[in-house]
Amino acid sequence: MIECKAVTKIYPGGDRPALADISLRIDPGEFVFLVGPSGAGKSTLIKLFFREQLPTGGEILFNGKNIAHLGKAALLQHRRQIGMVFQDFRLLKQKTVFENVAFALEVLGKSGREIQAEVPLALERVGLAGKEKYFPEELSGGEQQRVGVARALVKKPLILLADEPTGNLDRETSRQLMELFDKINQGGTTVIIATHAWDIVDRMQKRVISLEQGRLRRDEKRGSYHDEH
Repeated sequence: MIECKAVTKIYPGGDRPALADISLRIDPGEFVFLVGPSGAGKSTLIKLFFREQLPTGGEILFNGKNIAHLGKAALLQHRRQIGMVFQDFRLLKQKTVFENVAFALEVLGKSGREIQAEVPLALERVGLAGKEKYFPEELSGGEQQRVGVARALVKKPLILLADEPTGNLDRETSRQLMELFDKINQGGTTVIIATHAWDIVDRMQKRVISLEQGRLRRDEKRGSYHDEH
């Protein structure tokens, strides 16, 4: 599904590459943790997968196609197949829970009938049925992140990318969110999570790709954060 071939990313003025010679493959249906300290290159790799940025060198293939060469229409289609979840939720404060999730479908040009049908299903999947009319400020941090997950899921993506999704949550809420991601993965969605939360990684026992100073340090099919310490 996703293949990196000697991927390098250099930011202007950087004293070292953000990513250096990264080669890896992620197959459909996998659950993968990207781990490493701050500055390891996790977020950069997530941005490259979404094609928010382009690599300086090497190739990233999505279903066999080099995403650097996608035209405008193909790029939009690529991004429609990917759901994004962020650490800071990125919800629209002036919109209700329903409207925040619906916005993802409005961007795709879905009809009002489709939106009315799909949004409640997405909210039910993340455990927020009955919260449709709430505003973000009326929700807990964990609930706000679940809205973010619902917004990503409502597009029915092939891949769910999450960049430090538990960074602003307490341990119990983080555990519940990871159980939700695991359930989503069991439904067939590929899940890729960038995190430095070692306790979550250890407990989940999923594939672990470890980065350090932009380089691939370890890739274990069923590993833990502590395997490298």
